[in-house]
Amino acid sequence: MLRFHLGRSFRITQRPFGGAFSKRFNSTAPPQAFQQLHPSLVKRAEVLTQELKDLESSLADSGHFDVNQQKKYSRLSAIVDVFREYKENLTLYEELLPILKDESLKEDAEEEIKVTIPKLMDLSDKLKSRLLPPHEFAEKPCLLELRPGVGGTEAMIFTLELFNMYINYANHHRWPYTIVAKTNNGSGNGILEGIISIDEPGAYDKLRFESGVHRVQRIPETETKGRLQTSTAGVVVLPQMAEKNQSEDADERMFAPGEVRIDIMRASGKGGQHVNTTDSAVRLTHIPTGITVSMQDERSQHKNKTKAFNILRARLAEKERQEREAQERSMRTDQVSTTDRSDKIRTYNFPQNRITDHRCSYSLHDVEAVMKGEKLDLLIDELEKHEGQVKSKELENSTSS
Repeated sequence: MLRFHLGRSFRITQRPFGGAFSKRFNSTAPPQAFQQLHPSLVKRAEVLTQELKDLESSLADSGHFDVNQQKKYSRLSAIVDVFREYKENLTLYEELLPILKDESLKEDAEEEIKVTIPKLMDLSDKLKSRLLPPHEFAEKPCLLELRPGVGGTEAMIFTLELFNMYINYANHHRWPYTIVAKTNNGSGNGILEGIISIDEPGAYDKLRFESGVHRVQRIPETETKGRLQTSTAGVVVLPQMAEKNQSEDADERMFAPGEVRIDIMRASGKGGQHVNTTDSAVRLTHIPTGITVSMQDERSQHKNKTKAFNILRARLAEKERQEREAQERSMRTDQVSTTDRSDKIRTYNFPQNRITDHRCSYSLHDVEAVMKGEKLDLLIDELEKHEGQVKSKELENSTSS
């Protein structure tokens, strides 16, 4: 039969009295309570809902296509859709609570609540991450820089595997990318350095969590005694500051005269007839910060200089962002953990087929699928959720103090 309560219908089925289910949910074991979104986040969601309505009216009246307006519409729609679903499930949850006092309907209400609460928690986490102010470089493409850490040749091999993992990830999402630089280990396998330009807008926001030290635990192929070895690789994710279709010398013009020293030299290392015969290698030194960038992958000096300036701008932008965030954190009275870059952010344990991200304490048992780029999103999604929880807590603390 159907029972109606506050405009909603609940199907009540006959069950024998008692049983495992009724023992699990009895008067001494109430259903799990749900912690609702902080009022400040709800208020922001309501403001964005009204903003979406105004934008819909504006787009309908204008009658012409505007790329920026359409992007804004898509972003707001994604937030508002989740907020509407959250409110619907929250209303259902609140309607079910009084029914718990009705002994004839209590068991069914408990079962409904048991299904509704996980939905609410998931929607709440999504809203927390989407309602918080976006990262300042959220819409930028990105540069990935990879270098081996401790572990000798094994570290270089692992760095190459990570390098390929990010290429696989870009292919998985059909994102355009360019290999900016790749220096192979001349005496064996692996690489000494790798730089990838992922040219998809928003790639930086998705991949910024990859910055840090990645650790691998496995038995190397060259190990004859079967001993487990731990090696590391460093990954740096930078926002790509150069605009699309920008002229090749535009980066250079953005620096004041004398701010960057440009050294031209002959390329070194193995590589073909042009490498050691032309002065094509470029080294940039940013005088105020001491940051240096060297580039020799292209035969053209001009192209090497363009790439080097692009990387320099990205490193400077990331450095300024980190300094601002460090200053903001130092001003807070309540220090909390964040997903900023730190040592050993993630461990890849091959014998146990397990990858653990130490920032959010999440483990995934499918190393192969992650290295193929197919399941890396599962790790990134957990980090986004973790960041949303941390930052919303900071917001709650700041509004209550």
